[in-house]
Amino acid sequence: MSPQNIAVIGAGISGISISKMLTEEGKNVTLFERNDEIGGLVKCNRIQDNLFHLVGGHVFNSKNPEVLDWFWKYFDKDREFLVAKRNAKIYLDDRFVGYPIEDHLYELPPITVAKIIQELLEPILDPEINNFEQFLLKRFGPTLYKLYFKPYNSKLWNCDLSLVPIDWLNGKLPMPDNKEIILNNIFRRQDVSMVHSNFYYPKEDGSQFIVNRLSEGLDIEFNSQINSLTFNSGKWILNGGKEFDSIVYCGDIRELNKICFLDSVSVELNSLNELRSNGSSNLFCESDPTDISWMYIPEEKFKAHRIIYTGNFSDTNNRGSDRITCVVEFPGIQELELMSEEIKKLPGNLKV
Repeated sequence: MSPQNIAVIGAGISGISISKMLTEEGKNVTLFERNDEIGGLVKCNRIQDNLFHLVGGHVFNSKNPEVLDWFWKYFDKDREFLVAKRNAKIYLDDRFVGYPIEDHLYELPPITVAKIIQELLEPILDPEINNFEQFLLKRFGPTLYKLYFKPYNSKLWNCDLSLVPIDWLNGKLPMPDNKEIILNNIFRRQDVSMVHSNFYYPKEDGSQFIVNRLSEGLDIEFNSQINSLTFNSGKWILNGGKEFDSIVYCGDIRELNKICFLDSVSVELNSLNELRSNGSSNLFCESDPTDISWMYIPEEKFKAHRIIYTGNFSDTNNRGSDRITCVVEFPGIQELELMSEEIKKLPGNLKV
């Protein structure tokens, strides 16, 4: 028999979505959230009536028909969403270059372009690629690697890129071949397969609108910190009390081994301690008008690595300001004072 009583831990977008799917299948689902609000990593707050994406700036897109069919069951695409075309830039050497950089080589200095094209035309003598660094070097050549890919990714991930396994890249980056790169530059065209080349965004309240809608009708227990998961007589037991047939864990995966007490899976859970991550500190700001949606900042002289102009996603995100709003992202844990000083170095007359 399939499990009927299911506990879902974590009321972010993953927990909300799987709870909705399981409820559709007739399961009895209880969703546990340790905070007093839903949203997790896609949570948004209104600050003086401006919308702050606490972690990045989340949009919706998918090329999977099943995902699209399921998602749009709950929303009116035309009435409740805007569709936008991504306009991303790289801030490099005090000017803007199109993104992805390999499709906008013509915007770089001619001597730099000549080096990059020469490297793209050279045959790869050793095709074996085992890590992220090797992939970037052999895919784009040393010049483009040193100019953009190394400084940006080293800043973003805060680790030696040679330690990132090649399997991690699957589905995360566009993979144009050298012919495509050269043709894209000749014809001044952008790779439409790029992630978020087009996306949907709610007219009101951003990604918080999405989780709020999907959570309707769900049984959610707020302020419910799960401290222990045990298994006995075919049942999962939460915090030594409530019993469930099955559990779906959608919390911080690095926390799972601290709460799950089960000898048969202890080795697998302990391996979670080895997972690497690098979080971000995000500063909510006002900016001068721009048509940019995402701006990448690779140079080491800047602490920030990206600006997401969420105010350009929907006018309602800027209701409390006569300027547009944005989220400035800094890798790792940063103090407010440092971030407030750092934004003075960036374009747009940014103000916290």
